[in-house]
Amino acid sequence: MKRLQIAILLTALLSACNTVILDPPAVDLLIDDIVFTRSSDVPSVRIGLYAAARNLGSPTVQAGDFTADHIIHLGTFTDYKEFGTKQITPANGVVAALWGSIFRTVYMSNFILERLPTISGVKSADAKQLTAESKFLRGYANFIGAYTYGGIPKVTTTILATNRTATRASKEEILASVLEDYKAALVDLPDGNPQDRNIYAGYATKNAVRAALARFYLYQKNWTEAEANATLLINSPNYSLVTFNEVVTRDYNQESIFEFGYTLNDYAGDINNYFVGRREVVPSNQVVVALTSRESGNRNQTIQFEFDKQKGNDNGWTLKKYGTADESNRNFVIFRLAEMYLIRAEARAQQGKITGSTGAIADINRLRTRAGVGLAANLQPPLLTAATQNEMISIIERERVYELAFEGHRWYDLVRTGRAQAVISAFSTNWNSKYELWPIPQTEIQRNPSLAGQQNPGY
Repeated sequence: MKRLQIAILLTALLSACNTVILDPPAVDLLIDDIVFTRSSDVPSVRIGLYAAARNLGSPTVQAGDFTADHIIHLGTFTDYKEFGTKQITPANGVVAALWGSIFRTVYMSNFILERLPTISGVKSADAKQLTAESKFLRGYANFIGAYTYGGIPKVTTTILATNRTATRASKEEILASVLEDYKAALVDLPDGNPQDRNIYAGYATKNAVRAALARFYLYQKNWTEAEANATLLINSPNYSLVTFNEVVTRDYNQESIFEFGYTLNDYAGDINNYFVGRREVVPSNQVVVALTSRESGNRNQTIQFEFDKQKGNDNGWTLKKYGTADESNRNFVIFRLAEMYLIRAEARAQQGKITGSTGAIADINRLRTRAGVGLAANLQPPLLTAATQNEMISIIERERVYELAFEGHRWYDLVRTGRAQAVISAFSTNWNSKYELWPIPQTEIQRNPSLAGQQNPGY
């Protein structure tokens, strides 16, 4: 019976990826139906950990791209109308879904970290790896939480009485715990076998942590560490830039460092459905102009124009980065090599390293060269020869749109660089600086008395 309960729970966790509008459990999420009493349970518990983390994929992309200037709302769903019109409320279902996914992941990680030392017969190597995976995914979830909501509860236990009244920790305290988790995970995660790409990129490895650290340090404006960690990935023989068509159409390609992977039964189809099937949202005119510019090159393959869909407010453009269940691009890419070039370029530019083989221009030209493969000479992105520091920083901001559109970065990038007000207010007159943080979900404030009066300013 308990084996059946495991299967039912894991199916529920996996199928949740298809649901965008959720009423997620509070931080005292129960997972007692997952059996972890003997060493043979380790594989099932590990699946449960990754199943919980996969739920972060869709709402994080929606946070990064929908909150900013990358979508036009066409449909009937209130949640997406709030993003399109920049009138986000604490009752928004996607806001609640991301919060719930963060704490599902954190709770599942804590469950493993508490229970694993009590289980006899687990091989030392397996215990170290599962512990490291739990810390890495807990760190990643808390990283998303800190930069989406600001201070969030610091949940480090599965004790219900504690979690039901968990108070908000400061953003700085959460980020300190993220760095601690990442550093601990780096020690015991495996290098992985790059020949088996779906395992190598689908599960945490040392290189996944290094990529996470590169992004962490970039957000913290620790330019030297961001550059150093990105360089480790760029210099690794296990990764190489592939054609941009492969980026769009193939999961687990040679560029992928870490992905949230899905099966035919649990693929992340909501993003594809809302852009393609329902036409609930479409790429904004602003992002269409950016992606179809010469500078973008063949990165315009992120989107596609369909004449028969152009009518009324529908501009006819469709997102192509996420496919249907039987297509080979159903995953969410969390870290890939191109982002490491962009991180290193930004870190170098901020340090005044612009020209030469170790300058920001070299990194941007590497991506532009890839973006011009197969194009006629008059369509290839122009290569850079010189730029001031300020010009270079602006170029990198645009380059991140060309390269990373609809991978969940845009809003986070604009907020961390102090550019959100200038950019998004030009997109929507409804934009308000309060939207530089998402609200704490209203349901969580109602459930947790310690969050009363702790809503983010302006909501």
